[in-house]
Amino acid sequence: MPTRSASAERSNVGFNLPFMKWVAILSAAACILLAYALLAEVASGQEPRTDLRSAPQLEAESLPNAPDPAMQIDDDAEQQSQNSSTGKHPVAAQKGSVFGTVQDPNGLAVPGALVRLENLKDHIEQSMSSIDNGSFNFTDLPPGHYRLVITAPGMGRYESSDFEVKSADTHIISGIVLPLATQTSEVRVYANKDEIAQEEIHIEEEQRVLGVFPNFYSSFDWNAPAMNSKQKFHLVSHSILDPMSFLAVGMIAGMQQGQNTYPSYGQGMEGYAKRYGAAFATDTISVLMSRAVYPAFFHQDPRYFYKGTGSYTSRTFYAISQSVLCRGDNGRQQFNYSHLLGNVTAGAISNLYYPASDRGVSLTFLNSLIGIGASAAENLVREFVFKGITTHSTDKAPALQ
Repeated sequence: MPTRSASAERSNVGFNLPFMKWVAILSAAACILLAYALLAEVASGQEPRTDLRSAPQLEAESLPNAPDPAMQIDDDAEQQSQNSSTGKHPVAAQKGSVFGTVQDPNGLAVPGALVRLENLKDHIEQSMSSIDNGSFNFTDLPPGHYRLVITAPGMGRYESSDFEVKSADTHIISGIVLPLATQTSEVRVYANKDEIAQEEIHIEEEQRVLGVFPNFYSSFDWNAPAMNSKQKFHLVSHSILDPMSFLAVGMIAGMQQGQNTYPSYGQGMEGYAKRYGAAFATDTISVLMSRAVYPAFFHQDPRYFYKGTGSYTSRTFYAISQSVLCRGDNGRQQFNYSHLLGNVTAGAISNLYYPASDRGVSLTFLNSLIGIGASAAENLVREFVFKGITTHSTDKAPALQ
C-alpha cells in the first residue's frame, strides 16, 4: 500500500525465492550508490542533477541562418556605394514631439506624475515624470501613432486615446485630469509555519489512490513546510488505524499462509491468526519508528516529495535516490537514517515473537536491504503513476532547492 513501509513483511512473503532477494539487494546497492553521487555533488558545491536547469541559450554562430557580421558590413558598404553611384541618398524623417500638462480634479498641477508614451507600431515605450508645473514634453519622436498612460501616487489612472504624431509636428494633449484614487482597505491574515503544515497534513490525509488506497505520505507541494514532532505522530496514527491498513496486513498474512511461511505457526485459523498478529506487529513498529520516532529524533521529513518536472531520467534518478535520502526539517537532502533504522528496529523486535527458526541478525539486515529496494520501486510508482490517480491531491508547481 502506498502509505505503509512494512519492508520486513514484503521480504517474508517471498523469502524462499533467493533470486528475488538478490535482485532486491542489488537494487538497494544501486540506490546507495546513486545517493552517494547526489550527496557528493551537493558537498562539492555543484548543483544536484535532480535540480531543474534552464535550457542553454543558442549562440548566434550556432544558428544555421545567422548572418555573418563581416558579410553584413560588406553588404552595407556595397549598398552605400550603389546609392552614391546612382545619386540616391536617404532622406531623414523629421522628428515630432508630444506636450501636455497633468492636473487633478481641482485644476491644480500634479508634479511627479509618471507619464508613459508608447509607440503603437513597434511597442517601444518611454517615460518621464511631470515637472513642478505638471507639464511634460517628449521630443525626437518618429512619425507614427502613440498612446499616453499617466499615473501618480494616491491618484487614479489616465489613458489617452490613440493619436498620430506627424513629421516636425508638436502634438499637444489637453484636458489631462487624474481622478482621485478609490479608497480601499486590505486585510492580511498571517499563519505560522505549524499552522500551514497542519493544513497540508489535512490535505494529505484525504489523498487516496483511485479514491480507495491511502496515499498519505506523498506531498505534491514541493514547498510544504516541515512537520513538527506532534504532527509526525498524528499522521502515523492516522495511517496505522486506516481500515485499508488492516486489510493490507490481512493480505500479507494470507500470502504467508498460502506459501506456508513460518511453518511452525501451522495452518488453519490458528496459524492465520498468528501470522496476522506477527505481520501487524512488525508493520506497526516499522511505520511508527521510521515515520515518527526516528524522524522526530533526527529532524527528518518522512514524506516523499513529488518532483513532477524535468526529464524522465532526472525524475527516475530522484525517485530511486529517495529510498536512501530524504528531506531534513531544514529543507536539505540528508541520508535517510529514519527509514533504515526503522526497518532494522522492526526486524530486531520481531525476533521476540517470530519462530526461533526464522530469527537472527542476518535476517534482520537482509530485510532492511530488501526494504530499500522495495522503497525505490514504490517511489517510482509515486513519481510516475500515483499523481494522476490520487484524489484530493494538491498540484503546486515545484521549485527545486
